[in-house]
Amino acid sequence: MRIPLVLLAALLLSACAHQSPRNPLATWVPSSNHDARRPVLVVLHYTEQESVQRSLDTLRTANSGGRVSSHYLIGQDGTRYQLVSDLDRAWHAGAGSWGAVSDVNSASIGIELDNNGRVPFTEPLVESLLVLLGDLKTRWRIPPENFIAHSDLAPGRKVDPGVHFPWKRLAQHGYGVWPRDDTPPAPPGFDVVQALRVVGYPVDDLDATARAFRLRFRALADGPLDAEDQRILYALVQGWTIPADAAVQP
Repeated sequence: MRIPLVLLAALLLSACAHQSPRNPLATWVPSSNHDARRPVLVVLHYTEQESVQRSLDTLRTANSGGRVSSHYLIGQDGTRYQLVSDLDRAWHAGAGSWGAVSDVNSASIGIELDNNGRVPFTEPLVESLLVLLGDLKTRWRIPPENFIAHSDLAPGRKVDPGVHFPWKRLAQHGYGVWPRDDTPPAPPGFDVVQALRVVGYPVDDLDATARAFRLRFRALADGPLDAEDQRILYALVQGWTIPADAAVQP
């Protein structure tokens, strides 16, 4: 049976797509001293749409800003969908940074949560998210402080996953950080800007960063950083945070 040239070319290209790229300008002498690129961040979003089906459609096509995707989407009933391999770069974070990571899409796993931003997250969704985060933390060895909000890396541009997201509950399971209630006030002369930088926030627009920080840790969108914000920041940089499982019931 003769295979048309166009089909044969397509089959060859498909086969090559599943192999490591080899530069024809050099002799291939393989080494076993390598591994796959690892994500180091998990970024949490809300979809701001009214149905999981609509979000699935958007994440496979485009929104008003162009093509968009995420690695996972979790529905209100807890159903988990994977759209992009953990090893591949999904387009979910956009412009922004966290700590030393400036190309967040290349270093992160994005998780979209089926929520419009105006109501609390459903219990099945949160329980399902905790299972997924446990898997990602174990497989990719992601530290607690690297589970972050979209608003954390893009202050002033993004506000998701919003004021209803249960960050303290996640921290109790080891995903994200949360200050202990018994931490003391920040000392006189406490450097707020340096503390924000140490936590991971970009500090080029301090007003926007302050709003993002308060959104995450106090569910408040506006206002300058006050003594309570400084106490929280001081606790975070000192490591006075909720230990994983400290408040989790068996």
